[in-house]
Amino acid sequence: MSVTAARGFVASGIHAGMRRSSRDLAVVCSTVPSTGSAMFTVNRVQAAPVVVSRAHLEAAEPRAVIANSGSANAATGKRGELDALATTAEAARLLGLRAEEVLALSTGVIGTRLPLERMLVGLRDAVPALGPDGGHDAAEAIMTTDTRSKEAAVSRDGFTVGGMAKGAGMIHPVLATMLAVVTTDYPLGPGEAAGFLRPAVDESFNRISIDGECSTNDAVVLLANGASGVSRDAARDESFRAALREVCADLSTQIVSDGEGATVVLEIAVTGATNDSEATAIARRVATSPLVKTAAFGRDPNWGRVLAAAGSATWNGGFASLDPELVRLAFNGTTVYELGVPLAGDPDLSGAACRIDLDLGLGDGAATYLASDLSYDYVRINAEYTT
Repeated sequence: MSVTAARGFVASGIHAGMRRSSRDLAVVCSTVPSTGSAMFTVNRVQAAPVVVSRAHLEAAEPRAVIANSGSANAATGKRGELDALATTAEAARLLGLRAEEVLALSTGVIGTRLPLERMLVGLRDAVPALGPDGGHDAAEAIMTTDTRSKEAAVSRDGFTVGGMAKGAGMIHPVLATMLAVVTTDYPLGPGEAAGFLRPAVDESFNRISIDGECSTNDAVVLLANGASGVSRDAARDESFRAALREVCADLSTQIVSDGEGATVVLEIAVTGATNDSEATAIARRVATSPLVKTAAFGRDPNWGRVLAAAGSATWNGGFASLDPELVRLAFNGTTVYELGVPLAGDPDLSGAACRIDLDLGLGDGAATYLASDLSYDYVRINAEYTT
């Protein structure tokens, strides 16, 4: 159940002194040549490791990832990029790789420089510690406000997909979200990984929101080394797609469940939209509504907030199509509004999950989204984040 579940991958997670007590530096590496791809934040403010990793992916196939917590190395200027380059160069030297084969990920407070000397010394401890049992340590090392590590793995048809992720706050994806490293021993050729990764991310990490905030450091990396030795055909490629989607969905669900201060997971399902794109816009709007999220925290079936959010979903320069006379809305299977008329349903919202079904009655478009509630603890955690 880790990023080293697939054959030919090793990892480590150590304490390098960037955080007070916990592990804060992770390394993941393929022991044999690999190929891969990554998706990064499209926030206009991009962290130095994002800039450096993009450049490295254009120059070489990735074989290793280094990730630190404690400093985002974002909004740190040219010096931040030089620091990121120095860490990938040192990791490459220790691993016997080209610097361009190493990707860098960082998470922590924006505007703080990477503690470069601690990173370099830490790498000299982390690389010798690499091993097939180091996945859990690596997953712990990338945590920030997470309360638990996030790991997943799927094995089928002779190959394995494994992964780790971190994320609990500043979660609202735009092409990617938080930090995630996914590995597989399935054989992919150079340039092929992106075609498998993008749809898996779009269906999972791209459909979650904790607080509607898009990070400067978001990244999802896929490494594939072919160490399983399986042969490829159309059926096995489809099996790999399904396994990759399953791992990404598992990790993204774990992120929402561990949202900062979260007490409820909201599963929002929109059907009957004019098209899938409009359905996604409406599901996203409901998932990010502070009024919907605070009602969920209070276990308050205030369905009018859902309807109002859905009716104000922006799409294609205007608003997504919605006719309240055609809408059916249900909480946890109990219909509360139908065809323009409120119903006397009394949904049970006492549990740790709430499903919101919104049928627009307009067409075949559909989309789902996962979100967390907005609690007192979320405000406390983020009010005290740097103090």
